[in-house]
Amino acid sequence: MTPILVAKRASLRKLTNLISPVPADIDVAQAAAVVPIKTIAAACGLGEDDYEPYGHFKAKISEKVGPKLRATRGRGFYVVVAGINPTPLGEGKSTTTIGLAQAMGAHLDKECVACIRQPSMGPTFGIKGGAAGGGYSQVIPMEEMNLHLTGDIHAIGVANNLLAAAIDARVFHEATQKDEALFDRLCPKKKDGSRVFAKSMTKRLAKLGIATDDPELLTKEERSKFVRLNIDREKISWRRVVDMNDRFLRKITIGQNPTEKGHSRETGFDITVASEIMAVLAMTTGMKDMERRLGSMVVAPDLDGAPVTADDLGITGALTALMRDAIKPTLMQTLEGTPVLVHAGPFANIASGNSSIIADEIGLSMVGDGGFVLTEAGFGADIGLEKFMNLKCRSSGLKPHAAVIVATVRALKLHGGGPPVSPGKPLSFEYMNEDVELVRKGVANLTRHIENTKKFGVPVVVAMNVFPTDTPAEHEVIKLAALAAGADDCVLCTHHAEGGLGAAALGEAVSAACERNANAENFKLLYPDDSSIKEKIETIAKELYHAEAVSYSDEAEAKIAMFTEQGFGQLPICMAKTQYSFSHDPDLKGAPSGFTLPIGDVRCAAGAGFIVPLVGAFPTIPGLPTRPAYYEIGIDEETEMVLGLS
Repeated sequence: MTPILVAKRASLRKLTNLISPVPADIDVAQAAAVVPIKTIAAACGLGEDDYEPYGHFKAKISEKVGPKLRATRGRGFYVVVAGINPTPLGEGKSTTTIGLAQAMGAHLDKECVACIRQPSMGPTFGIKGGAAGGGYSQVIPMEEMNLHLTGDIHAIGVANNLLAAAIDARVFHEATQKDEALFDRLCPKKKDGSRVFAKSMTKRLAKLGIATDDPELLTKEERSKFVRLNIDREKISWRRVVDMNDRFLRKITIGQNPTEKGHSRETGFDITVASEIMAVLAMTTGMKDMERRLGSMVVAPDLDGAPVTADDLGITGALTALMRDAIKPTLMQTLEGTPVLVHAGPFANIASGNSSIIADEIGLSMVGDGGFVLTEAGFGADIGLEKFMNLKCRSSGLKPHAAVIVATVRALKLHGGGPPVSPGKPLSFEYMNEDVELVRKGVANLTRHIENTKKFGVPVVVAMNVFPTDTPAEHEVIKLAALAAGADDCVLCTHHAEGGLGAAALGEAVSAACERNANAENFKLLYPDDSSIKEKIETIAKELYHAEAVSYSDEAEAKIAMFTEQGFGQLPICMAKTQYSFSHDPDLKGAPSGFTLPIGDVRCAAGAGFIVPLVGAFPTIPGLPTRPAYYEIGIDEETEMVLGLS
């Protein structure tokens, strides 16, 4: 028996002694037997040089592993998991991804890796809870998954805020010093009287067309151009970030202390996972590419309208150093021992919201020919899956073989006109009892997601995440509608209560869909690179959302004109939009059409490689509810185990 088979035998296990009703997620996770991460790594065919352990149960995987493994193993099938427009309670998309991975690995004897996103601690302590799955389909240890993990989000936050500090400091110093004083500080004389340019200044010099490497040879005019970025302080687009839900940071004034000499300005915070640096991490293919992307990030225009980048500030090397370990995905395991790669961040409503290209590439190489990578796309398929296709696959060149769309009776009842669903409040009568007609009205939301996904040339399997209050008649309505809309299959899933066994039928359906689409030859993108920013926005709005028209605020019009003039018009689009509706209005349920989609603002994420239109007045940092999840979270004083996470 090979070492890989020995490790697999030691790691893969089928769950037994399941409890009904299902205990709290954290109780299930803490009762589980966790296999040492070195065993999981060995089962994936990784050598000790391929990973760095972070404690006993997680490890960082080198970004160089993918190409090395691919040379001998090939690539597996590529499956994206998305969902319908959810309720605020979530419909179990992460849980389905993990349950399907457990089914593939522990029950169907297939090579499988799940690629999911690191949870933000904003929702962990806010409304939605963590993102490790739930019930008997979880990533473990779930406390480590949901709290800090290996520090990637912290690294992103520090890098983001270092850049923010550098911008305001540079504006301040240029406003309070003359050219010669700036030059003396940027290129100070050494003891022997000579000066040198820092390595980080070379790209700024090249941009200015200055060829010499001797600062003393710069003319007076060249010195002035070199030391003055002339950032338009009224148009600085780079914002600070924090990984918490804090609505009072959405708009702030900085520089109010007397030491800043009146150089105050209005700005705001985003949640950390909405930082462009997180998007760079998700889209990059390696260290060199990440450094290029970080350096290309635009922070503001100068007074002439030209883009000012991180390279201009000379900060790219420092940002890359802070991100050195974050570029490596984190290896973990499911309750049934299948491997999981955790990388990049959530929030497809305000960010790209997909697992990283690097993690997917590593996973595809780990499973090899005939294996399966399940990669999660955030929220509904109108945003997460659309960005997976138009952003991620456009950048990576990878082609998905199948898509899974997760649906629930509960969400479809809401889309059919059911009462509002609110966290912390009991569900209304309609959700706890059979109402076939409400489901029949709501399936329009599901069928549009199916039809939209098929526009990319990708087959669809619908996963019905079953709740105890569902009825067979309600399931039948959903299945008939899904198949009529063109889904390859529609499968009942009970993985929350039964682990991988409850998703085995889904695994069989996904496997069959992939094998029928082995060449992924029908895959296509929704729009070409060379269409204009507005054309791309309107293609998404009309083709996928079914808007009749798109309107633009004066600010959005000005930004689109500026980004086009700056040479960014060819970039694809990353829409920032509510996850609760196809439209801009979260209360417009079902499958609305004929509305006008308002674009309130537009941002440029040149390093990540896309333009971000904000639909309406869309906040990029959430707020806390009246009763946040943190009320339940604490520590057991005797065992020091975390309590109350969900």
